[in-house]
Amino acid sequence: MNIIVCKNYDEMSLRSAEIMAEVIKGKPACVLGMATGSTPIGLYRNLIRMNKAGEISFKDVTTVNLDEYYPIAPTNDQSYRYFMNEQLFDHVDIDKAKTSVPDGTAADPEAECRRYEEMISLLGGIDVQILGIGRNGHIGFNEPDAKLILDTHVTDLTASTIEANSRFFASEADVPRRALTMGIGSIFKARKIILMVSGAEKKAAVSALLSRTLDTNFPLTMLNLHPDVTLVCTADVLD
Repeated sequence: MNIIVCKNYDEMSLRSAEIMAEVIKGKPACVLGMATGSTPIGLYRNLIRMNKAGEISFKDVTTVNLDEYYPIAPTNDQSYRYFMNEQLFDHVDIDKAKTSVPDGTAADPEAECRRYEEMISLLGGIDVQILGIGRNGHIGFNEPDAKLILDTHVTDLTASTIEANSRFFASEADVPRRALTMGIGSIFKARKIILMVSGAEKKAAVSALLSRTLDTNFPLTMLNLHPDVTLVCTADVLD
């Protein structure tokens, strides 16, 4: 595992964007795995800046997102489709027909998960996947549990994740209780993973990762099995 320690969030965002930009430059028709939440916002701002400066182009890029709440409409301002449009897609030269987020309105969520997993395989996997983590060590919506599911699946959100995400909603009661998420195996179809972490509240999860053990109570520890992971973090998560 490569580790890049940054002095603050802005540096972490820039370093992560530089890694992604190199992938795009090296393979203009690459497949990018995208994440949502507060962590990658700075990354996306840097990618928008690079695009507008003519340094990178998204015109041949395909994207797949890690997850989506269920049920939720893409027009809901808390949906991850809405987030991606607002934070990146509306501001760069990407073909939105080549951007995928799990369908939070699917009548059959299990069938939607199977479709999404097959799509990732048909794309030939993901060239670089962005990941953030929850305070409890979840990646995507792979929550701490006795067992972890390999493929894209429907999952129940833990109380700690609901509480953490409630800041984005009018109230905790408005947070969806389920989500559609890539599984650990889906994530591992990425050839390269960039794990972005900032904030002292995530120290315990990062400590579990760096202990070089596998613990389903900290799903991010499964990343120890992947051959190409770069942890880009702020110094406070290592103190």
